[in-house]
Amino acid sequence: MPQGKILLKPGTLWTSVKERTEHALQCGALLSIPTEFEFIEQDGVRFLVRILSNLNRKKAAKEKQEKQSAVSGQEFNPFLPYEEDLFVADISDTHVCILNKYNVVDRHLLIITRAFEEQESLLTLEDFAAMWACLADFDGLAFYNSGKSAGASQRHKHLQLVPLPLVPSGPQIPIEPLLKAGQFRESKATLAKLPFVNAFAPLNPDGMRSPFTAAQATLEVYRSLLGAVGLDAKQLDAYNLLATREWMLIVPRSQEHFESISVNSLGFAGTLLVRNAAEMEILKAQGPMTILKNVAIS
Repeated sequence: MPQGKILLKPGTLWTSVKERTEHALQCGALLSIPTEFEFIEQDGVRFLVRILSNLNRKKAAKEKQEKQSAVSGQEFNPFLPYEEDLFVADISDTHVCILNKYNVVDRHLLIITRAFEEQESLLTLEDFAAMWACLADFDGLAFYNSGKSAGASQRHKHLQLVPLPLVPSGPQIPIEPLLKAGQFRESKATLAKLPFVNAFAPLNPDGMRSPFTAAQATLEVYRSLLGAVGLDAKQLDAYNLLATREWMLIVPRSQEHFESISVNSLGFAGTLLVRNAAEMEILKAQGPMTILKNVAIS
């Protein structure tokens, strides 16, 4: 299979993100969802928990999508075609970068496949090459929600990327203090302080100079981590993947929700989202790490 082509010019992505964000806000294409936040500590992690201030935008959008699907008889796909006003950059001949229309985190990016692929499908060399092309331009957390039970809201395959730091103070990623306590077996580790099945491995940021070279190494790590947590490389299982320039973490999932609280990959980074005061009370009563344990596999 011939290697794909990277179209993104080095050093241009972050400028494009800022320019396109301003444009999308001005024309009304970007509908950021306002939140308030507080910190809740459990098991050595200072979790950042956001509470939505206004759900009306996302609720109206969901109703519109359902109406479009009913009229057309087909499930609505916001990525085919994507909104031109949300376009950020062509990454490669297989992937495009757009803004997350209903973002909670500022400058939240989606790395989408040009052609339709199922969100549950395995990540490929091209997916990781697109990820590394973006990470080479700015320091961020990339993540993948593999399937609905892992928190995916769209069927069209997409990785996501948010800039670091995730929180205004302390570690850039709240879960980072626990990453140092890995029990390594060869190049893989289990993070013993996480009370659920997981697999962790370091990545080599030197490979960013060549996205496809880095992607090949990352693909091998990814397959190895899937095997380490008992996921069949040919089977479509729910899991969350988180990756930075330095490491990758995979967490298999048992369910999307704890009671009414939905959890995606960002939960396992140490940032959670609740929709109202009642959900915040549930989270405080149970503890964020306990909630993660319940939606993962222990």
